[in-house]
Amino acid sequence: MSSIGFIGLGNMGGPMMRNLLKAGHGVKAYDLAPTLLASAKEAGAELATDPGEAARNVDAVITMLPAGQHVRAVYLDEKGVIASASAPTLLIDCSTIDVDSARIVSAAAKGRALDMVDAPVSGGVAGAAAGTLTFMVGGSDQAFARAEPILKTMGKVIVHAGPPGNGQAAKICNNMMLGIQMISVAEGFALAEKLGLSAAKLFEISSKASGQCWSLTNYCPEPGLVPSAPSNRDYQPGFTAAMMLKDLRLAQQAAASAGAPTPLGAGAAALFALFAGKGREALDFSAIIQMIKGKI
Repeated sequence: MSSIGFIGLGNMGGPMMRNLLKAGHGVKAYDLAPTLLASAKEAGAELATDPGEAARNVDAVITMLPAGQHVRAVYLDEKGVIASASAPTLLIDCSTIDVDSARIVSAAAKGRALDMVDAPVSGGVAGAAAGTLTFMVGGSDQAFARAEPILKTMGKVIVHAGPPGNGQAAKICNNMMLGIQMISVAEGFALAEKLGLSAAKLFEISSKASGQCWSLTNYCPEPGLVPSAPSNRDYQPGFTAAMMLKDLRLAQQAAASAGAPTPLGAGAAALFALFAGKGREALDFSAIIQMIKGKI
């Protein structure tokens, strides 16, 4: 079994770390929050006093952090992960961040002869707890081959998306499509209601017709149609509207940097910003149907 430094023990990182412990890996954990450190210690992890200590004398370092600036700080500071780790330590960043930051950090790791992958996840808190996450991985073939067995401890599907940064690119492109599709499904149900077509009948038809998509058949925003969907739990997440807005904004940042037109992506970002601005950012992102129906 490997020794792993784990930095970032929040809603996603905490359950991921616990799955590493359950698989028999030794974990040296770090977070800014004392309560999260206490929980990690109770689960069986050794505690580190800072990111640099978490990166010393381990086989791999995994990070799960909120945004690009946090990833750059943790990896690039003079006493951070890259300065403190030594080859052959493998670096795995599972945060969802901007593509440019992922590539900057990966280049810095390469300069120190450290293998690194960006490996953002899909599957939410439930997937993190169950060990069924999907990892979209960017990095060299060698780095991916080393990371895959560790990622399999925390996830079910691990896909090599290409060179450094491509894991982040895959994540934000996928979630931009998801955000757009959710809005389209919500608009379809809102229009059907105004036209006197029942939600159940629209679902029966569209789930087997050309309107079919994951947002409809797996995560339907209209209550009573897909039992496992958050719409049947008063829109408790799931995947929050705040997290969707973050990913849509990352997609817009990447689109601007690449010169790629994404008018529907821009529209989706604007609508989710409006929804979050109404104080609904902690609800599941599918709850945007409430705004589209004019209920909030």
